[in-house]
Amino acid sequence: MEITNERLEYLQLLAQKYPSIQAASTEIIDLSAKLQLPKGTEHFVSDIHGEYEAFAHVLKNGSGSIKRRIDELFVYDMDEKEKRTLATLIYYPEKKLAHVLPQTDNPEAWYRITLFRLIRLCRNLASKYTRADVRAALPDDFTNIIEELLHEQEGSDNKHEYYRSIINTIIATGQAGAFIVALAELIQRLAIARLHVIGDIYDRGPGAHIIMDMLMAYHELDIQWGNHDIVWMGAAAGSAACMANVIRAALRYANMETLEHGYALSMLPLATFAMDVYGDDPCELFQPKISGDEQFTQNEIQLMAKMHKAITIIQLKLEAQIIQRRPHFEMQDRLLLDKIDFAAGTVAVNGRVYPLLDTHFPTIDPDTPYELTPAEANTVARLQQSFAISEKLQQHIRFLFSRGSMYLVYNGNLLYHGCIAMEEDGSFMSARVAGQEFAGKAFMDRLDRLARQGYFSTEPAEKRYGQDVMWYLWSGAKSPIFGKNKMATFERYFIADESTHKEEKNAYFAWRDKEETAVKILREFGLDPATAHIINGHVPVQVRKGESPIKAGGKLLVIDGGLAKAYHKITGIAGYTLIFNSYGLLLASHDPFESQQLAIEEGIDMQTQTEILESNRIRIRVKDTDEGRAIQQRINNLKDLLSAYRTGLIKEG
Repeated sequence: MEITNERLEYLQLLAQKYPSIQAASTEIIDLSAKLQLPKGTEHFVSDIHGEYEAFAHVLKNGSGSIKRRIDELFVYDMDEKEKRTLATLIYYPEKKLAHVLPQTDNPEAWYRITLFRLIRLCRNLASKYTRADVRAALPDDFTNIIEELLHEQEGSDNKHEYYRSIINTIIATGQAGAFIVALAELIQRLAIARLHVIGDIYDRGPGAHIIMDMLMAYHELDIQWGNHDIVWMGAAAGSAACMANVIRAALRYANMETLEHGYALSMLPLATFAMDVYGDDPCELFQPKISGDEQFTQNEIQLMAKMHKAITIIQLKLEAQIIQRRPHFEMQDRLLLDKIDFAAGTVAVNGRVYPLLDTHFPTIDPDTPYELTPAEANTVARLQQSFAISEKLQQHIRFLFSRGSMYLVYNGNLLYHGCIAMEEDGSFMSARVAGQEFAGKAFMDRLDRLARQGYFSTEPAEKRYGQDVMWYLWSGAKSPIFGKNKMATFERYFIADESTHKEEKNAYFAWRDKEETAVKILREFGLDPATAHIINGHVPVQVRKGESPIKAGGKLLVIDGGLAKAYHKITGIAGYTLIFNSYGLLLASHDPFESQQLAIEEGIDMQTQTEILESNRIRIRVKDTDEGRAIQQRINNLKDLLSAYRTGLIKEG
C-alpha cells in the first residue's frame, strides 16, 4: 500500500476513534447501509419578517408534510375531523390535550387509540433514519420505551401482549399526556431532516427574537442572510449606521417589541434627545405606521414620531460618513444634506430642485452637514453600548454567523436571498476592490468574508471596513441581498414628487425569468443546470396579479409569497414554502394563518395548496446527496485504515 506521511498521520488519528479492525469494519457496515436509506426531507422557508406565530405553525406542520403523511397512513382508518385533531395534537400537544380531554367521556380509551396512532405515524417517519439517528432524537425520559415501541413487529404474536402492556402501563401510571407530548415533538423532528431559511428573519413583525430562539433550538438548519438580517448583524457588530437603520425601521412601523422587550435595548437616550431637540416639532412626516392590532396613546405616538425624526437625521449623517470614507462604494448620489438650500427650503437631486416637505433641521450645520452634534454623538454612543451588551442579541447574531452565509450550495441546489447582481446586458456585475475585480460567485464569497471580518476581527481598521461593508449590503447598488440601485430614504421622507422615490431593481430581476440566465448562474456556482435549481427569496411573488413563483423553465423558484402580514395585500397569499423529499420537489402556497387558538380549538390548519414540481421515478437515496458523498468519503478513509491495519502500517489499539 503506497501511502504518504501526511496520509499516514491522518489514518493514525482516525485509528484513535476506530482502534481495531472490528471497530472500523462495523462503522463501514453502518455507513454503507445508511447510504441506501431515502434522503431526508428538506424544508425551505423565506422572508419570515418577525411573524413568529405563522412561522411556528409552518415549522410545526412541515408545510403540510405531517398532515399529508396522516392522510396517506390513515386513509381508511380515520375521518377528516379525526385526522385534523391528530394533526393539531402533534403541532400543539400540551394545549390540544387541555382542550380535548375535558370533552372526552372515556379518557383512557382516547389515550389508548391516540397513542397507537402516534406510534404508528412515528414508526413510519422513523423508517427513513438509522436507529442511531432516531435514538439521538429521542427524549431522555422515554428513550427506552419509545425505542421498544418504534421497533414493534406488528405481525409478531409473541410480543403483541408485551406492547399492549406497555401502552396500558403508560396510561395507568398517569404518563399518557407526557408520552403524547414526547411523541408529538419526535414526529415534528423526524418529519423534516433539514430546514433552509432563505433570509429576512428580522423587521416588520414583532417576534424576530422569538423566531431566532426557535431556530437555535432546531435540530438541523442553515440560513442565507437577507438584507434585513445583515443590517441587524451590522448593528450588533458595532456599525452606527446599521444601528440607526434598525431603530428607524422599528419606529417607522411602531414595532418596538423586538428592540425593547426581545433584546432589552434601551431607547431612553434617543427618547431624551428627541424630546430635547424636537419637543416643539409636530414631526408630521414621521408619524409611525400603526397596524390595526396595536393600541398606542397619542403621547406615545408623538414620542415615537420625534424619536423617528431624530434617528433619521442621525442615520443620514452616519451613512454619509461611510460614503465619504469609502469612495469605491460609488454612492455619492446619496449625499443630499449638503444639497439643501436652507433659506429657500429646497433640495437639489440629480440637477433638479425640489421643495422640502419639512424644513426644521435644528441639528444640521449647513457648513458641516454630515457632522454629528455633541448631543447626537452622545446618543449614538449610548445606543451602541446598549446593542453591544445585549446578551441575547449577541447570541442570536453569532448564531446567524455560525449557521448563515451569503449563499449555499446544498444537494444540487443553489440557495440565496436576493440576487446575483447583473448589468443590463445580463452579464455579472463586477466590483473593483483593492485592485481586484469581483463578480458572480467570487463577489459573493468576498462579501461573506468581509461581513465576518466586521464582527470578528480584532484589528480596528479591518473591523470597521467589514462593518461598512455590512451597511453596503443593506443599501448599496451592487449589493446582492439588496438588489436595487439606491435606497431612497431621504426622498421618501422629504420630497413629495414620487418619481424621486423610485428604487430601480437590479437587472437580475428582469433576466431571472429566462432559462439561460439560470443556467449561467448555476454553472457559475459549479452546479449541473440539467438537475439543479435556484431557490430565491426577497421579492414577494404577486400572485394576485398572476405572477408565478416558478421561473426560468422551472430552474428558479421564488419562495417569498409574503408570510409577513404587511405583504398579504401585495401577494394575495401568505407565503410559499418548498419541500424537497426523496420523491421530488413540492411547492406549497399558504393562506393566511388564522390563529393558534383556532387551530387548537377547531382543528383549523393553515390552508396549504401543494404543487408537485418534480417527481422522481426512482426514489432519491442518501447516497445521491451531499451527506451521502461525505459518508462515502468516510467509508473510503475507513477502508484505507483497514488496509493499514492488515498490512502492518498501523497496529490495532
